[in-house]
Amino acid sequence: QVQLVESGGGLVQAGGSLRLSCAASGSIFSINALGWARQCPGKQRELVATITKGGTTIYADSVKGRFTISRDNAKNTVSLQMNSLKPEDTAVYYCISGLTVATISKLINVYWGQGTQVTVSS
Repeated sequence: QVQLVESGGGLVQAGGSLRLSCAASGSIFSINALGWARQCPGKQRELVATITKGGTTIYADSVKGRFTISRDNAKNTVSLQMNSLKPEDTAVYYCISGLTVATISKLINVYWGQGTQVTVSS
């Protein structure tokens, strides 16, 4: 089992920044890959970014250049720095974990956090 506890999120104006953090605990194999997904209003959940223990990252095209994912392997934490936020970034953001980036990037066989709301006002 894996437990993912998110913090951060909130309300911000367009162009602003927010930082999300997540603490992971449980099976070391199931937290090999960490990442963030989101669910925008009326849409399906989608990948935002993932990162391996070695620091290899994958970003959704919609957030490239604006969001940065990072992790601290010693503390089993993952963070998402979100800059230049847009109203379309409004969503519930979920911390995710799994065996490989290949699987969690497709949101397959992932563990989910409880989610944290990010609202970007125009």
